[in-house]
Amino acid sequence: MLSIAGSDPSGGAGIQADLKSIAALGGYGMAAITALTAQNTLGVQAVHVPPAAFLGQQLDAISDDITIDAVKIGMLGNAEVIHVVRSWLEKVRPAVVVLDPVMVATSGDRLLRESAEAALLALLPLADLITPNLAELAILVGEPQAQDWADALEQGKRLAAATGATILVKGGHLGGDACPDALVNAGGLLSRPVVEVAGDRIPTRNSHGTGCSLSSGMATAQARLGDWEASLRQVKPWLTGALQASSQLEVGAGNGPINHFHHLQQPLAAGEFAAALRQATAPDLEAIYGLEFIRDLAAGTLAEHQFAYYLAQDAIYLNGYSRVLARASALAPTEAAQLFWARSAQQCLEVESELHRNWLSTRSVEHVLGPVTKSYVDHLLAASASGSYGVLVAALLPCFWLYAEVGKTLHAQFLEAGAPAAHPYAGWLRTYADEDFAQATREAIAMVDDAARKASGDEREAMVEAFKHSSRFEVEFFDAPRLHA
Repeated sequence: MLSIAGSDPSGGAGIQADLKSIAALGGYGMAAITALTAQNTLGVQAVHVPPAAFLGQQLDAISDDITIDAVKIGMLGNAEVIHVVRSWLEKVRPAVVVLDPVMVATSGDRLLRESAEAALLALLPLADLITPNLAELAILVGEPQAQDWADALEQGKRLAAATGATILVKGGHLGGDACPDALVNAGGLLSRPVVEVAGDRIPTRNSHGTGCSLSSGMATAQARLGDWEASLRQVKPWLTGALQASSQLEVGAGNGPINHFHHLQQPLAAGEFAAALRQATAPDLEAIYGLEFIRDLAAGTLAEHQFAYYLAQDAIYLNGYSRVLARASALAPTEAAQLFWARSAQQCLEVESELHRNWLSTRSVEHVLGPVTKSYVDHLLAASASGSYGVLVAALLPCFWLYAEVGKTLHAQFLEAGAPAAHPYAGWLRTYADEDFAQATREAIAMVDDAARKASGDEREAMVEAFKHSSRFEVEFFDAPRLHA
């Protein structure tokens, strides 16, 4: 996909918008620069048109080497530039040519010298699709600007008849809540002379580069689909979404750009990722509560040798877990997160491991690394080695979250039974129902959620997978004593 257009240093219009649109719709973008502008979201301050001969060298360099599936033509600047583009088109004959007659910017700034209008009119018949805004459409047909949709369509029909091209008439500059677009053709290239696609007006001031983006998007879609109506029905919803998501960019103080890549990654609200993880782990929690080990542990009837095996494996696991927590601290992006994961690693060794040592020291227990423990620790070490802070903390989270959930539930059952002093596992139940552990769990959930909001889409997917794997290991870890017995 080749864009022949001017450059916008603020990134919202011109070749910058074209290349974003092409990439967003699946094309490989190339650009030949016709003009340099000094502009931002507030308007155009200056335009510099390099020698037209150099543009010809750009175009020849591309077409001599690369097959061009479609061309989008935007700002041309002067008659000399237009003549160069016309000569190149007549020589190369690209399969798809979309011409956006950039004459008047959204801000009202004039971008084409009036002396070049005749040259532009002569170029129009070489285009397959022409995409003027209403001000440009009026100039091209030599009439006052249309004030309603019916008049705009009539002007589009006259331009189509004069050029033989399909005209994309755009309703963006009309008033009202509706924002239709229409393809108009007088030569039978469409299924009917006028193909309208309805749309709603998006209440935003961020429309900088909308015309550039639409025209380059249409060229990209047409190269793949070969049908103007199908292309418009694909591109228009994408552009609508780009306008709706434009406020996410927060670029400039004026007429800001659209969000070209809105469809690739939607920003997450606070708590949204955590809620998705909670839903994902619900089956694992249910499976844990259904385990014989958990039922007997809550009732205090669990065979001592099974609990001893569980604690011995947990002691081995916590040794590896603490090292991975320390790695999370090293990768953490903020001082608060660094302190939290480092403190968790310390408490893991000092508090929880102490509980294990006290109980196990009075019993003869074989401390042999079990297969589930090994697999779980290996999984955490692999997450640690991934280099992704988000993936690592997502993998660590189930050991906080599921333990806190299970501990709270089992402790509640223990209290409902009258907190019998004879319950052999009361110490364990109290430890995991402790409010400090519950608070640490809430902090861990919040940190994983925050990491997800800052992660790419691919990294978030990897975080979910790491979390799910750890959750499944939690189920297997609780069930391991029964299998060992």
